[in-house]
Amino acid sequence: MAATSGFNENGGFNENALKILKARYFLKNEEGEPVDKSPEDLFRRVATYVASAEKNKGDRKKYAEEFLRVMAARDFLPNSPTLTGAGRGMCLSACFVLPIEDSLDSIFETVKNAALVHKEGGGTGFDFSLLRPKGSFVRKTQGVASGPVSFLKVIDAATEAVKQGGTRRGANMGILRVDHPDVEEFIQMKLDGTSAANFNISVAVTDAFMAALKAGSEYDLVDPHQGTPGGKKDARKVFALIVESAWAVGDPGLIFIDRVNAGNPTAGLGPIRATNPCGEQPLHDYESCNLGSVNLANFFDAKKKGRFDWDRFAKVVRLGVRFLDNVIDVNKYPLPQIDKTTRASRRIGLGVMGWADLLLMMKVRYDSAKALVLADKVGAFLRAEATAASRGLAAERGSFPAVGQSVYKGTKMRNATVFTIAPTGTISRIAGCSSSIEPVFAFEVTSKIIDSELKDVHPIYAEWKEKNPGKPLPDYFRAAHEIPPEWHVRTQAAFQKHVDNSVSKTINFPHEASVDDVEKAYMLAWNMGTKGITIYRDGCRESQVLYKNGTEILHPQGRPTSLPSVTDKIKTGFGNLYVTISFHNQKPFEVFASIGKSGYSTMADAEALGRLISMALRSGVEAEEVIQQLKGIGGSEPIFTEGGLIQSIPDAIAKVLEKHFGEVKQNAKDFYTVRCKICGALLPDEKCPVCINCGWSKCA
Repeated sequence: MAATSGFNENGGFNENALKILKARYFLKNEEGEPVDKSPEDLFRRVATYVASAEKNKGDRKKYAEEFLRVMAARDFLPNSPTLTGAGRGMCLSACFVLPIEDSLDSIFETVKNAALVHKEGGGTGFDFSLLRPKGSFVRKTQGVASGPVSFLKVIDAATEAVKQGGTRRGANMGILRVDHPDVEEFIQMKLDGTSAANFNISVAVTDAFMAALKAGSEYDLVDPHQGTPGGKKDARKVFALIVESAWAVGDPGLIFIDRVNAGNPTAGLGPIRATNPCGEQPLHDYESCNLGSVNLANFFDAKKKGRFDWDRFAKVVRLGVRFLDNVIDVNKYPLPQIDKTTRASRRIGLGVMGWADLLLMMKVRYDSAKALVLADKVGAFLRAEATAASRGLAAERGSFPAVGQSVYKGTKMRNATVFTIAPTGTISRIAGCSSSIEPVFAFEVTSKIIDSELKDVHPIYAEWKEKNPGKPLPDYFRAAHEIPPEWHVRTQAAFQKHVDNSVSKTINFPHEASVDDVEKAYMLAWNMGTKGITIYRDGCRESQVLYKNGTEILHPQGRPTSLPSVTDKIKTGFGNLYVTISFHNQKPFEVFASIGKSGYSTMADAEALGRLISMALRSGVEAEEVIQQLKGIGGSEPIFTEGGLIQSIPDAIAKVLEKHFGEVKQNAKDFYTVRCKICGALLPDEKCPVCINCGWSKCA
């Protein structure tokens, strides 16, 4: 082993990190056998390739060793495509934006280009706002337009078919301006739980809309095809739809698009209309950005002033800037337009991870004024050092070609932007630290993997428990759902002050949070100067299999000898359905369903539904949740009755349950949550889930 690397056989990586490295990043030959035999092989391959951008042999050798050293120490790691593709003739960037113009040629050219980007491991963002509204007249065909939502679904279907590297599908961001006539359809498109499975969606909110919202007035719509007024909408009604949908399924988020463009250093290149899938990287059409993150936890030093090694942090930040700038030159871009636009601005996005771990080491609560002060200091320091490093590279290598169309006109600057805060799901798993600026999800978690369970205990928490047996945890151990949503927003805003790109941050809500709580967070994000916001309410999607250790696993209660019950008759398309509900301790305990004269298969289906509902109720599942799952399920024989439309036998049972326990507002569930493409684990209940076992990320 090289003396400079600091590696032992496994490089100090834990078991889960090694699984991730072997599964996703180790180079393999045509037979599928690993060419990279160890973490050092992987990082040396990446370091050597990225250092090949240096001008002379001495610098190539010097920086190859320095890049290897910081990756080996997990002080800095680049984004996943760089680890995967370096030295393989692949694209090393993670973030792309592709334009969509109002023509079939443009739309399907974009579909093709998105497939090429996804094949290389990148994520794509699209602004659908230039597409004419649904129902608009199309002169050439004498038909009508199907609208932005329909074409978003076309790209979604194409994404489903194209796997990245044979193991995962691409991630997308779909954006529509709030002044587009189809905005309401866009807002509510994911409420069915099945549409746009490969998209996050956000509404591009304008300053004019926010002013109308504050005033309680209408705002103007624009027909993008004609460039003419497209009517008016009530700002509060539209905002209510956004908030209610986000509460229900986590989408849409908001992007404050005028604020994004006001802070765009390359405004001379035209407006920015979209971001990458997680929202942290606003980009021009055909622009890309490569990302990397510094592990803040590694700079905790109890002997240093402020218990943080600012000098070493500065050195790693500067080295990270050089690394990312080199990537632009050695990169293989999937499209010539992307190559040209990316090199014109040379955007890079250096960010952070391990924020929550640093706070734990410093014994500072995540939701505290002291944490915000530190966030402000870390953000300002990183921005200053990264900017200085970029200016130094400009003196050495020249400024980015579009500098004359930027805020840096007349000065030296190598990169149009330098600072981004990305999610860091997989690379933080490799580094063994908390993700990005997110709090720790839980200090003890269990991940279900097929027929087994894996327990994961946070190392700082485990160390404290070992040293303090039987003692209550100090209050600075704060998990994600113990932190009020406003502190998530305040943390995002504290970093955003210094980030010249943007910040990816999920604002976590407990399951019992109200629509009003979500509205307050959206307004706080606007008032505190963020460039956007994404929220997620615990349990608002169907599968939640990441849970705290010690959570009670419920089993069906035994049945008493006799129970009071009530039986209802309800008409269905298959005949009369008889639903019997029995009660225990004044709560629903069992449901029996039978239907006559409709065939053995239908009778069996009704009996099976009753048994499964009974098992759920006897296990403590609330009647409301059962109703949510059954209500509105369609069938082959819908029928109108005096009680309204009965769509199926499950829908009929839901109607009977509602009669006795109250109407339930339907909350469409996210049935597209899937198993990990690498190891089979079910993904956690998060907006951009990362497999707790192997690190595969849906939104990478």
